[in-house]
Amino acid sequence: MAARCGRGALPLALVAISAALVTYNALLSSRSGLLPLTSSSSFPTATASSSRRFGAAGSAGRPRPFHTAVTASGSAYNTWQCRVMYHWFKEARRAPGGGEMGGFTRILHSGKPDEFVDEIPTFVADPLAEGDQGYIVLNRPWAFVQWLQKADIKEEYILMAEPDHIIVKPIPNLSRDGRAAAFPFFYIEPEKNEKVLRKFFPEDKGAITKIDPIGNSPVIIEKESLARIAPTWMNISIAMKKDPDADKAFGWVLEMYGYAVASAIHGVGNILRKDFMIQPPWDLEVGDAFIIHYTYGCDYDNEVHDSPLMWNFRKSDSRLHL
Repeated sequence: MAARCGRGALPLALVAISAALVTYNALLSSRSGLLPLTSSSSFPTATASSSRRFGAAGSAGRPRPFHTAVTASGSAYNTWQCRVMYHWFKEARRAPGGGEMGGFTRILHSGKPDEFVDEIPTFVADPLAEGDQGYIVLNRPWAFVQWLQKADIKEEYILMAEPDHIIVKPIPNLSRDGRAAAFPFFYIEPEKNEKVLRKFFPEDKGAITKIDPIGNSPVIIEKESLARIAPTWMNISIAMKKDPDADKAFGWVLEMYGYAVASAIHGVGNILRKDFMIQPPWDLEVGDAFIIHYTYGCDYDNEVHDSPLMWNFRKSDSRLHL
């Protein structure tokens, strides 16, 4: 998906892209195109406002550390995204206010280890036996099921993140009182899609408004709650993909709807945190956000400038067109 960006969006987009590309440049080698990261990149310290808002440990009372997990396919561009993401995760964890950021796992659902398992803490998961039906993200819930069942996860909370997240400041445990913390997506619309969703969330489960406008990421959730949700999330996502109406209605965000429905079925409420992350070019300032999600393409053309297309960005394209 691409969007035209106004003048205010350009500096913000460059923040995210520069962080990714500057780090990426440190990864280049003649053999594999990737080298171990150095620690030369700096990370801003926590702001006074964030410290006042969340406290020294990021939450009231004792620290509640969470484990950060991202799923990965093992493709070339997905791998460099994971390496960039992991670098900035470590910088955030080292910074003041990062005390609740615990361990990190890349859940690699290719079924086989790669050459970066010693650089990034990695759990190797099997892909779906029946295949992903041309939708690679369908492997994500099954990968989480395997990880939760087999891995030794010390923390009692999980942050589900993604490779195309850049952490811009330390993240506290935003969950509260048994409720998960989740980012609300404007394009997840349960009420608008009630007819299709009722196939998977029947009326005896309650009002359609029980389904929150979320995906699985970013979400901070109790490990026990996620262990209950994950198998349902997997089964619903597969069922949705096989259902022509759901597949057509939800498209590339299908497994996000699968997670939202599964969360509602298991009665796990969500604190909706718009400050969890920003998504350029729709968001023009970092503000209080913890994450930059560089998922959208950005085009800068003659509606903004006085010349034809000057610059564009696609996260899966390693070239920047100037």
